[in-house]
Formats: sequence, structure tokens, C-alpha cells
Amino acid sequence: MFGDMMGMMGKLKETQKKVEETKNRMTTVLIDEKSSDDLLNVTVTADRSIKKIDIADELLADKEQLEDYLIVTLNKALSRASDIYDKEVAAVASEGMPNIPGMDMFK
Repeated sequence: MFGDMMGMMGKLKETQKKVEETKNRMTTVLIDEKSSDDLLNVTVTADRSIKKIDIADELLADKEQLEDYLIVTLNKALSRASDIYDKEVAAVASEGMPNIPGMDMFK
């Protein structure tokens, strides 16, 4: 029984390392999102960091319209980033979790 516990602890430490590696990798995964008319393009990382914003000149004339475009487009990009991040981290974490009844928190 003690050997099983040591094996589980080793597996948990290995899983923790893989989760951290996955989180670090998410800083390099880029998500591009654009407005429906291509007047605004944004790039964010899967860990939800804004990397780039391209704004068409015609949007610069109307502050309120630009703000609306930024809100909608950034929210879409950040939502996609969150989905990717959550799925990737959960997949790695669930691979290494020991099979403990009632502990199916990643499914």
C-alpha cells in the first residue's frame, strides 16, 4: 500500500510539472480574431495576453465606434483564448490524476 502511495505521489509530481509546462506553452499560442468587416484585427495568447491590435484608418474617425469594435473583438478573442487554455490544462491534468472514486473534477 505504501508503494502505491509513493507511486501516486510521483505521478502527481510529474503531472504538476506537465501542467506547468503546458501553462508556459500557452504564452506562445496565438489566437487571431477580427471584426466581421475586417476593420479591426487582434492577436492574443492563449494565456489571455494582448499581443497585437490592427485598426483600419476609417475606424479612427469615430471614437465610440472604435471602442465598440475593440470591446466585441477583444472579448471574442479572450473567450477563445480561455477555452483553449482551460481545455489544454485540464487535458494534461486529467491524464496524470490517479483514479480516485469521486474525484472526477476534470471531466
